[in-house]
Amino acid sequence: MAHPNFERVKAYLQSLQDRLCEDLAALDGAQTFREESWEREAGGGGRSRVIEEGALFEKGGVNFSHVYGAELPASASAARPELAGRSFHAVGVSWVLHPRNPHVPTSHGNVRFFIADKEGEEPVWWFGGGYDLTPYYPYLEDVEHWHQVAKAACDPFGESVYPRFKRWCDEYFYLKHRDETRGVGGLFFDDLNEWSFEECFAFQRSVGDSFIEAFRPIVERRREVPFGEREREFQSYRRGRYVEFNLVWDRGTLFGLQSGGRTESILMSMPPMARWQYQWAPQADSDEAGLDAFLVPRDWLGLDAPAEDSQRQAVQ
Repeated sequence: MAHPNFERVKAYLQSLQDRLCEDLAALDGAQTFREESWEREAGGGGRSRVIEEGALFEKGGVNFSHVYGAELPASASAARPELAGRSFHAVGVSWVLHPRNPHVPTSHGNVRFFIADKEGEEPVWWFGGGYDLTPYYPYLEDVEHWHQVAKAACDPFGESVYPRFKRWCDEYFYLKHRDETRGVGGLFFDDLNEWSFEECFAFQRSVGDSFIEAFRPIVERRREVPFGEREREFQSYRRGRYVEFNLVWDRGTLFGLQSGGRTESILMSMPPMARWQYQWAPQADSDEAGLDAFLVPRDWLGLDAPAEDSQRQAVQ
């Protein structure tokens, strides 16, 4: 294991898992996370924490893992074929939250750190991660808040960072076979090593530490909104899209399975229930139909407004 700061990153990620579980359990108010530790035969292991049948969360998980091996899995080297065949260490925290109330969005996030080693050469390291939001009902103020927090997490690192990683999130969490985004996006970054190690690590911490700030106010606004069987059926139908993305397109799922990770932990991201209905479509002008307008990439914060419009708003 070659990078002198690896243990610092690992300690931060373990702390992040602890803090997320504490905050999310307090937000739920009825259930806590149960933990299982596991070991990977080829090297490494982790601790999986799951909450189920709570007052808020129908199912959720916050997982920490540190795995290593003699050769990077294909999903990790696909974008960087020059790293194929290197040994590796990968450490990260991932979380997926499936609330019971359909008016509260599903949310996902992860932050991770990789090192690829080859004898006689300098180790190659990079960070990755982000978070995204998958609503079932369209609340513009929730999405704007989500992106405002994401932008604030990026702003100390340059004005181009949020637009870049917001766009990457839109492009990554995209169901090509459905021609729609999985949700309303957020942030996604990978292969991040263009800055110094310290700046990249600081950015990872900024993203990870901002998640609760982004998610909690949305939960507090929506958790008591009444719902019935119609809303639950629509939620289950839309959860099917979530399953499709994770099993067909998600690189993290592929990496976990290809690297011999713990299957139960990898598939923790699946919702407790989902359904598929042939050629179903919501009734026109219904609340459910309103979601369609949210499932395309959008400038939620108005950052692409023409310069003259921005100047006029500043004067006002």
